[in-house]
Amino acid sequence: MHLLPSVPGWNRAVACGRRLAEGWGASPRAQDAVAALSCLGLMALDLPGLAAADNSLNGWQAALVLTAGCTTLLVRRRMPWAAYLTALLFIGWLHELTLIQFALYSVGRNRGRRAAVLATTGYVAFALAVFCLPGWPEPKAATLSAFLSLIVPIGVLASAVGIAAHRHDLVRELEARRAETAVLNAVQQERTSVARDVHDFVGRELTLLTVRSEVLSMRARETPYAKDFEELSDTARRAHLVLNEIIVQRGERASTPGVEGLAALAEESGRAGSPVRLTMDPQAHALSPLRQAAVYRVVQECLTNAAKHARGETIEVSIRTDGPHLRIAVSNGLPARTPGRAPVSAGSGTASMAERVRSLGGTLTACRGEDAYEVVATLPRG
Repeated sequence: MHLLPSVPGWNRAVACGRRLAEGWGASPRAQDAVAALSCLGLMALDLPGLAAADNSLNGWQAALVLTAGCTTLLVRRRMPWAAYLTALLFIGWLHELTLIQFALYSVGRNRGRRAAVLATTGYVAFALAVFCLPGWPEPKAATLSAFLSLIVPIGVLASAVGIAAHRHDLVRELEARRAETAVLNAVQQERTSVARDVHDFVGRELTLLTVRSEVLSMRARETPYAKDFEELSDTARRAHLVLNEIIVQRGERASTPGVEGLAALAEESGRAGSPVRLTMDPQAHALSPLRQAAVYRVVQECLTNAAKHARGETIEVSIRTDGPHLRIAVSNGLPARTPGRAPVSAGSGTASMAERVRSLGGTLTACRGEDAYEVVATLPRG
């Protein structure tokens, strides 16, 4: 009876541990750590042989050497050749073939088929050369065929599995990009549909308002209210024009420009009184269309905000690649005086811009300093 209250707590602890394991196990670093520990565990089975025969190492020296070799697997995604060269060293020094299997798989997984074939060929040639030298544990004349039957399958199998995993990664990335494109197309179609609905319903009401105000203006020509009705008619007509320009054209246009449209955007801002200094990394042109559209929208919103709140100030726009990330920085000086009339602003531009960046897995920060206002967005390259 006293054990029953602890059962829910145990279940919650197990569920929490499972969630942590799933979240941590899905990260690349965790997978690299598991690979390194697995390799170390397999090589640890041969510690007595290494200490006694291979190189006259004692137990703790052999364990230290094997641990140092396995740590190269922690960087197997960025530097798979480090694990590969260490594995070749182990073959020539300790006659150890475990690490080379993980290394060949890492080369195939992270560098593709050509690199895997080259690494496998080099491994077989190096192992054969070491076998032909004096000092191999077995008599080479009696075990050459057995040696080759062990060396070649190890390299071919490990590389083949790595190449298959590499192709699987490429297919998965392609599917992810297709999914992003499908989502973008769906959003664009929904915007087009909303724009048409707004045009059909709101446009109709604005048309009726325009016609009715013009009729009233004509009827009130000889009255003191004639000027008011004319202003009402002009306002209704302008509202209808704005609807056509903003809603309809926005819904019908093809797609958002990419980074190639930033130069024209900067030139337009300069003509409006806010000069722009644009610095862009050439690698930005290799971004996916979805990322380029996000870059264009972020810069466009920043230039619009600068034109509203800091008209006449020079705007610095920097777009550069930083490893796997893309960094967008837009800054402008603050005006010496606050404008007499506050600019027309809905206040949602920065929030919409941040939401667009977050939807692509990035971050956005906006900071107002003593003499400048800066927006920095970081996006994963894709």
